[in-house]
Amino acid sequence: MNDAALVGGMFKKAGFDSVEIKLDVSAAEMRRSLRDFANRTRDAEVAVVYYAGHGIELDGNNYLIPTDATLETDGDVLDETVALDRALFAVEPAKQLRLIILDACRDNPFAKTMKRTVAARAIGRGLAKVEPTSPNTMIAFAAKAGSTASDGDSKNSPFAAALVERLPTPGLDLRKAFGFVRDDVLKSTGYKQEPYVYGSLGGDDVPLIPAKPVAVGPQPNPQDSVRRDYELALQIATREVWTAFLAQYPDGFYASLAKGQLSRITAEEARSAAAEKARQAEDEKARLVAERAKKAEQDKAAATAKAAEDARLAAEKAKQIEEAKAAAAEQRRKDAEAAVAKAMADKQVAEKALADRIAKDKMAAELDAQQAAEKKGQAEGEQKVAAVTPAAQPSASPREAAKLLQSELRRVGCLATAADGDWNASSQRSLTLFNKYAGTKFDAKLASFDAIDAIKAKPGRVCPLVCDRGFKADGDGCVKITCRAGYRVNDDNECEKVQEKKPVSTRDESKGRDEQRKQGESTPARPQANGQMFCNGAGCRPVRPGCKLVPGGGGLPSGDGRSKAMMEVCG
Repeated sequence: MNDAALVGGMFKKAGFDSVEIKLDVSAAEMRRSLRDFANRTRDAEVAVVYYAGHGIELDGNNYLIPTDATLETDGDVLDETVALDRALFAVEPAKQLRLIILDACRDNPFAKTMKRTVAARAIGRGLAKVEPTSPNTMIAFAAKAGSTASDGDSKNSPFAAALVERLPTPGLDLRKAFGFVRDDVLKSTGYKQEPYVYGSLGGDDVPLIPAKPVAVGPQPNPQDSVRRDYELALQIATREVWTAFLAQYPDGFYASLAKGQLSRITAEEARSAAAEKARQAEDEKARLVAERAKKAEQDKAAATAKAAEDARLAAEKAKQIEEAKAAAAEQRRKDAEAAVAKAMADKQVAEKALADRIAKDKMAAELDAQQAAEKKGQAEGEQKVAAVTPAAQPSASPREAAKLLQSELRRVGCLATAADGDWNASSQRSLTLFNKYAGTKFDAKLASFDAIDAIKAKPGRVCPLVCDRGFKADGDGCVKITCRAGYRVNDDNECEKVQEKKPVSTRDESKGRDEQRKQGESTPARPQANGQMFCNGAGCRPVRPGCKLVPGGGGLPSGDGRSKAMMEVCG
């Protein structure tokens, strides 16, 4: 604030037509002031902008920091500050001289708190070097690019104090005036702060305040031109300029000064090169450390992935082994069940063959007995008499007929229980089932020989396979249902978990049931009969196959004497 008031007062005393001093301005006020200043410089010969405050370099560009800026992140610089190019745009309309004076090369007040959104983004110390593109344009920094300026111990900064001392000198060329400012600041700061000027002017002197007319005097000293050229070279202060100066003036006092400037530049370049080399070494070291860390992370991730893959493969292999064992056990179980089913089927075939053979032998014996009785009756001259019995029955008992019918129903798959001769509801349902699948209409309440003959005519299974409890259908046989440990077969032929232990039948009881089942299945079949009996003096017998009873013959009454006399007609 003090520096702006001091320099503004200096410009007013120097006779500038319009001098405007703005103190503690915000970003919006700074942009508005620069816009208004650009409108006033359209007809001006000289336009000067002096800024005292803080500045910042971001990615090689310079920005002026208003009083309301917070700059929490590097991205806020673009929104909350004013670019230096905006000040250059404001002085561009001036015709003879465009001058920007920046007393802003101080430390960034937000350096410790401002966060970088991009780690590689450069936030420089001080301000960056500027190369104006417009002619007759100069930009004066309080300190050279990349360094910072001092606020000083007094009311004003060393740079501001030197400006008000040197710039108002009438007729003094600006390049020489800024050279004096440089020397003054170097001395006052113990050679720690060196102001710098960027840009170029033409060959004519450009004083900020025109020189006062002087009386004609003696001819100027020839050394004045050498001194003037030295001061001009001092403003530019590059290796090329000092080399050109020494080529023009190889000897003398100013030549020695120029050689000293060249030595200083050489030392500065060597220092910069060493610093750059050290920086590159640090960068390379950091890069190698980062690469090693990254490789270590990659190796660790690869080892973890390999361990996980090995564990997965081991688990899959173990699972395959378990599945193979389970499949082998299942196949062994099926083979055992198939063997049991085949043995049962073979047993049933053998039992049926035995029953058929016994029935055939019994029928042949009965026929032989019948023929012998007939021959005996003929020899004695007895007359054959037949009687019709309303409810005639075969010589076999009803229980034997029921047992034989049950055996046949078991053979064709319509009865699951044992053949015990008890024609109960289960047996009646099995005959009803046979009627359903064979298309017959036998009375299910009676165990008739007609039903036995019809079932014997069936060569194989008629009813769907019905297995006993604990067995399940497998093709044409029943296989035992096997449950895993801790489970048992329930009433629905499904495996269920065992809740409490059930009593188990003894071996003697199982053996008794097996013998009972074998006795029921081995009952011989009865000979075929038509349900009629023939009686004569020798007794009663079933009507022979292929024969029938007809009225007549004057035979003896049968039974209670109320039946008509019948005779047996064969052929």
